[in-house]
Amino acid sequence: MTDTNLFLPGTTVVRRDVHAGRVWTAMPQRVVADTGHVLTLAYWPGIESLAPTTWITSLATGDDTARKQGLADLAASTWTLDPYRWQGTEMLSHFLAGEWFSVHCFQDAATREPLCWYVNFERPYQRQPGLGIDTMDLALDLVITPDLSGHHWKDQEEYAQLRRLGVVDDYTAGQIDRARGRAISMLDNQAGPFAAGWPTWAPDPDWPLPTLPPSADEPTPSTVPYRA
Repeated sequence: MTDTNLFLPGTTVVRRDVHAGRVWTAMPQRVVADTGHVLTLAYWPGIESLAPTTWITSLATGDDTARKQGLADLAASTWTLDPYRWQGTEMLSHFLAGEWFSVHCFQDAATREPLCWYVNFERPYQRQPGLGIDTMDLALDLVITPDLSGHHWKDQEEYAQLRRLGVVDDYTAGQIDRARGRAISMLDNQAGPFAAGWPTWAPDPDWPLPTLPPSADEPTPSTVPYRA
Protein backbone atom coordinates (compact mmCIF):
# COMPACT_ATOMS: atom_id res chain seq x y z
CA MET A 1 0.00 0.00 0.00
CA THR A 2 1.40 3.38 -0.98
CA ASP A 3 1.16 6.50 1.10
CA THR A 4 -1.44 7.91 -1.31
CA ASN A 5 -3.85 5.21 -0.10
CA LEU A 6 -3.58 6.24 3.55
CA PHE A 7 -5.95 8.54 5.41
CA LEU A 8 -4.23 11.58 6.88
CA PRO A 9 -4.37 12.09 10.67
CA GLY A 10 -6.92 14.74 11.60
CA THR A 11 -9.15 14.15 8.60
CA THR A 12 -12.67 12.75 8.68
CA VAL A 13 -13.51 9.32 7.33
CA VAL A 14 -16.87 7.57 7.35
CA ARG A 15 -17.08 4.07 8.78
CA ARG A 16 -20.08 2.39 7.11
CA ASP A 17 -21.83 -0.95 7.42
CA VAL A 18 -23.02 -2.04 3.97
CA HIS A 19 -25.21 -5.06 3.25
CA ALA A 20 -26.78 -6.18 -0.04
CA GLY A 21 -25.89 -2.92 -1.72
CA ARG A 22 -27.39 -0.69 0.97
CA VAL A 23 -25.90 1.34 3.81
CA TRP A 24 -26.86 0.00 7.27
CA THR A 25 -24.91 2.58 9.30
CA ALA A 26 -22.68 5.56 8.55
CA MET A 27 -20.44 7.04 11.27
CA PRO A 28 -18.07 9.99 10.64
CA GLN A 29 -14.89 9.62 12.66
CA ARG A 30 -11.56 11.40 13.08
CA VAL A 31 -8.39 9.71 11.84
CA VAL A 32 -5.85 9.36 14.65
CA ALA A 33 -3.33 7.24 12.73
CA ASP A 34 -3.14 5.08 9.62
CA THR A 35 -0.22 2.73 9.00
CA GLY A 36 -1.87 0.83 6.18
CA HIS A 37 -2.08 -2.19 8.48
CA VAL A 38 -3.93 -0.54 11.36
CA LEU A 39 -6.36 2.35 10.97
CA THR A 40 -7.09 4.14 14.26
CA LEU A 41 -10.19 6.33 14.50
CA ALA A 42 -11.81 8.43 17.25
CA TYR A 43 -15.52 8.91 17.97
CA TRP A 44 -17.05 10.99 20.77
CA PRO A 45 -20.31 12.56 22.00
CA GLY A 46 -22.04 15.04 19.75
CA ILE A 47 -21.14 13.33 16.46
CA GLU A 48 -24.20 12.69 14.29
CA SER A 49 -24.42 9.40 12.39
CA LEU A 50 -26.99 7.43 10.43
CA ALA A 51 -28.44 4.28 11.99
CA PRO A 52 -31.45 1.97 11.49
CA THR A 53 -34.60 3.32 13.13
CA THR A 54 -35.09 0.02 14.98
CA TRP A 55 -31.63 0.29 16.57
CA ILE A 56 -32.31 3.87 17.64
CA THR A 57 -35.64 2.83 19.19
CA SER A 58 -34.07 -0.13 20.96
CA LEU A 59 -31.27 1.99 22.40
CA ALA A 60 -33.68 4.67 23.63
CA THR A 61 -36.29 2.33 25.14
CA GLY A 62 -34.46 -0.93 25.85
CA ASP A 63 -37.05 -2.67 23.65
CA ASP A 64 -35.47 -5.95 22.57
CA THR A 65 -38.34 -6.55 20.13
CA ALA A 66 -37.22 -3.56 18.06
CA ARG A 67 -33.66 -4.85 18.02
CA LYS A 68 -34.78 -8.27 16.76
CA GLN A 69 -37.01 -6.64 14.16
CA GLY A 70 -33.97 -4.73 12.98
CA LEU A 71 -32.18 -7.98 12.17
CA ALA A 72 -35.22 -9.20 10.24
CA ASP A 73 -35.26 -5.89 8.36
CA LEU A 74 -31.57 -6.35 7.61
CA ALA A 75 -32.19 -9.76 6.06
CA ALA A 76 -35.12 -8.44 4.03
CA SER A 77 -33.38 -5.16 3.03
CA THR A 78 -36.36 -3.20 4.37
CA TRP A 79 -34.69 -0.98 6.96
CA THR A 80 -34.82 2.81 7.11
CA LEU A 81 -32.17 5.18 8.45
CA ASP A 82 -32.44 8.18 10.75
CA PRO A 83 -29.88 10.56 12.24
CA TYR A 84 -28.51 9.59 15.64
CA ARG A 85 -26.31 11.74 17.88
CA TRP A 86 -23.73 9.81 19.93
CA GLN A 87 -23.58 10.45 23.67
CA GLY A 88 -22.04 9.24 26.90
CA THR A 89 -18.87 7.51 25.78
CA GLU A 90 -15.69 8.14 23.83
CA MET A 91 -14.37 5.41 21.54
CA LEU A 92 -10.93 4.77 20.10
CA SER A 93 -11.12 2.17 17.33
CA HIS A 94 -8.49 -0.01 15.64
CA PHE A 95 -9.35 -1.51 12.25
CA LEU A 96 -6.97 -4.27 11.19
CA ALA A 97 -6.42 -4.71 7.46
CA GLY A 98 -7.78 -8.04 6.18
CA GLU A 99 -9.12 -9.07 9.60
CA TRP A 100 -12.67 -10.18 10.46
CA PHE A 101 -12.78 -8.08 13.64
CA SER A 102 -11.91 -4.62 14.93
CA VAL A 103 -10.86 -3.58 18.45
CA HIS A 104 -12.38 -0.63 20.33
CA CYS A 105 -11.70 1.11 23.65
CA PHE A 106 -14.73 2.69 25.34
CA GLN A 107 -14.36 5.24 28.13
CA ASP A 108 -16.76 7.50 30.01
CA ALA A 109 -16.80 10.86 28.27
CA ALA A 110 -17.27 12.84 31.50
CA THR A 111 -14.75 11.10 33.76
CA ARG A 112 -12.46 9.38 31.21
CA GLU A 113 -12.90 6.21 33.26
CA PRO A 114 -12.03 3.13 31.15
CA LEU A 115 -15.13 1.02 30.53
CA CYS A 116 -14.13 -1.89 28.31
CA TRP A 117 -12.29 -3.20 25.32
CA TYR A 118 -14.76 -4.30 22.66
CA VAL A 119 -13.94 -6.70 19.85
CA ASN A 120 -16.47 -6.32 17.05
CA PHE A 121 -16.70 -9.18 14.56
CA GLU A 122 -17.31 -7.86 11.08
CA ARG A 123 -16.31 -8.24 7.46
CA PRO A 124 -12.79 -7.04 6.57
CA TYR A 125 -13.00 -3.36 5.78
CA GLN A 126 -12.63 -1.99 2.28
CA ARG A 127 -11.18 1.46 1.72
CA GLN A 128 -13.33 3.90 -0.20
CA PRO A 129 -10.99 6.72 -1.33
CA GLY A 130 -12.32 10.14 -0.52
CA LEU A 131 -14.92 8.73 1.87
CA GLY A 132 -13.72 6.13 4.40
CA ILE A 133 -14.17 2.41 4.94
CA ASP A 134 -16.98 -0.07 4.32
CA THR A 135 -17.53 -3.19 6.41
CA MET A 136 -20.52 -5.03 7.91
CA ASP A 137 -21.12 -5.70 11.60
CA LEU A 138 -22.03 -9.37 12.14
CA ALA A 139 -23.48 -8.91 15.67
CA LEU A 140 -21.03 -11.08 17.61
CA ASP A 141 -18.82 -9.23 20.14
CA LEU A 142 -16.16 -9.97 22.73
CA VAL A 143 -16.19 -7.63 25.76
CA ILE A 144 -12.94 -7.37 27.76
CA THR A 145 -12.14 -5.64 31.03
CA PRO A 146 -9.85 -2.58 30.79
CA ASP A 147 -6.99 -4.45 32.49
CA LEU A 148 -7.40 -7.43 30.10
CA SER A 149 -8.02 -9.82 33.02
CA GLY A 150 -11.51 -10.99 32.04
CA HIS A 151 -13.82 -11.27 29.07
CA HIS A 152 -17.22 -12.53 27.95
CA TRP A 153 -19.02 -13.08 24.66
CA LYS A 154 -21.90 -10.78 23.76
CA ASP A 155 -24.83 -10.95 21.32
CA GLN A 156 -24.37 -14.63 20.49
CA GLU A 157 -28.16 -14.96 20.13
CA GLU A 158 -28.22 -12.14 17.58
CA TYR A 159 -25.39 -13.80 15.67
CA ALA A 160 -27.38 -17.06 15.66
CA GLN A 161 -30.39 -15.14 14.34
CA LEU A 162 -28.30 -13.74 11.48
CA ARG A 163 -27.27 -17.34 10.71
CA ARG A 164 -30.91 -18.47 10.61
CA LEU A 165 -31.87 -15.50 8.44
CA GLY A 166 -29.10 -16.21 5.96
CA VAL A 167 -27.23 -12.94 6.50
CA VAL A 168 -24.30 -15.02 7.76
CA ASP A 169 -23.74 -17.90 5.33
CA ASP A 170 -21.54 -20.96 5.86
CA TYR A 171 -18.45 -19.32 4.37
CA THR A 172 -18.82 -16.27 6.61
CA ALA A 173 -19.50 -18.40 9.69
CA GLY A 174 -16.27 -20.29 9.03
CA GLN A 175 -14.35 -17.03 8.80
CA ILE A 176 -15.88 -15.83 12.07
CA ASP A 177 -15.05 -19.11 13.84
CA ARG A 178 -11.40 -18.68 12.89
CA ALA A 179 -11.46 -14.99 13.77
CA ARG A 180 -12.74 -15.81 17.25
CA GLY A 181 -9.66 -17.92 17.81
CA ARG A 182 -7.33 -15.21 16.52
CA ALA A 183 -8.96 -12.59 18.75
CA ILE A 184 -8.60 -14.75 21.87
CA SER A 185 -4.99 -15.53 20.96
CA MET A 186 -4.28 -11.82 20.47
CA LEU A 187 -5.82 -11.11 23.88
CA ASP A 188 -3.98 -13.95 25.63
CA ASN A 189 -0.66 -12.83 24.17
CA GLN A 190 -1.44 -9.12 24.64
CA ALA A 191 -0.57 -8.54 21.02
CA GLY A 192 -1.87 -6.12 18.40
CA PRO A 193 -3.98 -3.30 19.89
CA PHE A 194 -3.71 -4.94 23.33
CA ALA A 195 0.11 -4.78 23.39
CA ALA A 196 0.45 -1.39 25.07
CA GLY A 197 -2.45 -1.82 27.48
CA TRP A 198 -5.20 0.75 27.93
CA PRO A 199 -4.52 3.87 25.85
CA THR A 200 -4.42 7.27 27.51
CA TRP A 201 -6.31 9.51 25.16
CA ALA A 202 -9.10 12.04 24.91
CA PRO A 203 -10.62 14.06 22.08
CA ASP A 204 -8.97 17.45 21.86
CA PRO A 205 -11.59 20.10 22.72
CA ASP A 206 -10.41 22.04 19.65
CA TRP A 207 -11.27 19.17 17.32
CA PRO A 208 -14.30 19.98 15.16
CA LEU A 209 -17.05 17.38 15.14
CA PRO A 210 -16.71 15.08 12.12
CA THR A 211 -19.75 15.34 9.87
CA LEU A 212 -21.31 13.11 7.25
CA PRO A 213 -21.09 14.08 3.59
CA PRO A 214 -24.39 14.19 1.66
CA SER A 215 -23.48 10.95 -0.14
CA ALA A 216 -22.83 8.95 3.04
CA ASP A 217 -25.83 6.66 2.50
CA GLU A 218 -24.97 5.91 -1.12
CA PRO A 219 -22.69 2.87 -1.68
CA THR A 220 -19.79 3.62 -3.98
CA PRO A 221 -19.40 1.69 -7.26
CA SER A 222 -16.30 -0.07 -5.92
CA THR A 223 -18.21 -1.72 -3.06
CA VAL A 224 -17.91 -5.51 -3.38
CA PRO A 225 -21.27 -7.25 -2.72
CA TYR A 226 -21.29 -9.16 0.55
CA ARG A 227 -22.09 -12.85 0.48
CA ALA A 228 -25.38 -13.62 2.18
